[in-house]
Formats: sequence, structure tokens, C-alpha cells
Amino acid sequence: MKLDRVIAVRNTKTIYRDGDKCIKVFNEEFSKADVLNEALNHARVEETGLNIPKLIEVTTIDGKWAIVYEYIKGKTLAQLMAEDPDNKSKYIDKLVELQLLCQSKTNPLLNKLKDKMTRKISQADIDATTRYELHTRLEGMPKHNKLCHGDFNPSNIILADNGEAYIIDWAHATQGNASADAARTYLLFWLSGDIEGAKQYLDIFCKKSDTPKQYVQKWMPIVAASQSVKGNEKERQFLLSWVDVVDYE
Repeated sequence: MKLDRVIAVRNTKTIYRDGDKCIKVFNEEFSKADVLNEALNHARVEETGLNIPKLIEVTTIDGKWAIVYEYIKGKTLAQLMAEDPDNKSKYIDKLVELQLLCQSKTNPLLNKLKDKMTRKISQADIDATTRYELHTRLEGMPKHNKLCHGDFNPSNIILADNGEAYIIDWAHATQGNASADAARTYLLFWLSGDIEGAKQYLDIFCKKSDTPKQYVQKWMPIVAASQSVKGNEKERQFLLSWVDVVDYE
């Protein structure tokens, strides 16, 4: 495999293109278990019939773990929104449409979102009283088994040259409550600085899914706390500021 054409660089990985293959190479310190879990998640989501790149192999390259996927030629929704801001609402509408398609699927072998959030909240840098409040709120939320992406944002949707949409990056896939996944997407818009996009997204998601905004908002402190465990200090501080907001209604 040739690693001379870089597609993207992240904190813990570099993504390359080699012909019709996309090669995600992880840094040496990246957990082997996390790499294998990402590949397993992807394989399980493939079985749902969703339009996602095919997983080709898991391997090592120069001592680093790598996952090889089918390369999809096209542009991400994030690129299209930046190039065509006048049609931003159309692209957000497409984002929601694809998210609801994901959430119409199930896969009983995926980890449960509630279990993951429970573990993350316990690790969060917040006081015991707030952790107790969040654990209690989480336990009281309805238990669902819908396919949740976990990082559903415009950068993870590729519109291929043939017009088909592909959903990528299933490292955080779980089964759980769709509104928790929507709360995560809303916060991702905020983290990117796109507050207007966040509001548009929430409006469209709630309308298309017939979900009360208040219900999605109840998830936001829980999701923010669970997500604050990873990421840089600036992101952590932002997410923890959402944890302090108990009532949105």
C-alpha cells in the first residue's frame, strides 16, 4: 500500500488514499482494542444494509495499526455547506434525513449507549453530587435500541460523485436512544462554532422525527458530561459548561 496521498490528519490518526482504498493509520500509542472495536462496529453496521464504505482489512503498517476501507470519491456535507452557504438548510435537512435512516436500523450486537454513558460520566471531572444527578437522570430515560452513530456531523457524510450518500466513521456506534444521538450532533455544531447551524439542525430533527425539543434537551447535560472525558481542554470546558445547565425548558 502506498501512503503518499494524505486525505486528512487527526490527533491520533492519519488517513491516506491509495487508488480505490482509504487507509486509516493510527498513532503508535492508540489502543489496539479501540482499533479492533472500530473495525468490529463498522462490520456490524455494514450488516444493517446502510450505505457505508466496505471494510477491507485490519492490518499493521510500520508497527502501527491500520484499517483499510473502500474509498468513496465525493465531497462531505461539511465541504458542500462551506462552498454553498446559501443552501445550508438543504444540507442540514439531508443530514437529518440520513440520521433518521440510521436510527431506523437496529443491531443487537453493538454496545449499549447507556452503558457507555454511565461509564463516561463516572470518569468525568465533575463533583460527586452532579455525577449522581446525571446518573439518576440517565437511568430514568427511556431505553431504546436504535442504531446511534455517536459522531454524526456533516464531516462524516460523503456525497459521492454519483449522488449517493455514504456515512463514515463508525468508531462510536452504539445501540440506544435516538434523541441522545441528536443531542450529540447538536453539541458538535456548537463545538464547531456554528450556533445557527445547531439551531437549524435541532428544529429540523425534531420536526422530521416528531420529537419534542424538550426531550432532546434533557439529554444534553448527560451527553455533554460523557463527551467531556475525551478531547482537548477547551472542548472539555465548553462541554462541562452544559453539564451545569439543569433545566432548558
